[in-house]
Amino acid sequence: MFVIALTYTASIEVLDGHLADHRAWLDQGIADGWLLLAGRREPRTGGILLARGERADVERLAATDPFVRNGAATVEVIEFHPVRAAAGVSLESLLA
Repeated sequence: MFVIALTYTASIEVLDGHLADHRAWLDQGIADGWLLLAGRREPRTGGILLARGERADVERLAATDPFVRNGAATVEVIEFHPVRAAAGVSLESLLA
């Protein structure tokens, strides 16, 4: 499992110019099953994504984010192995 941390490197105005493509990219990642969760940081300095798959695949896919491709954000892929979850959260469903 991976946390993908996006850090904005451009102005909000530049980011907003790529926002529709970024959202379409997120929707495709969710539809394809590798992207599980996505949201922006508060304050609006970047985004956090939760992903699954093989590291090389996740890194390759993260690099295709329109924000990253257009130089408006940097990306860091952080691998972790969850071993505990709150009641009602199924690790099996997240890792499948």
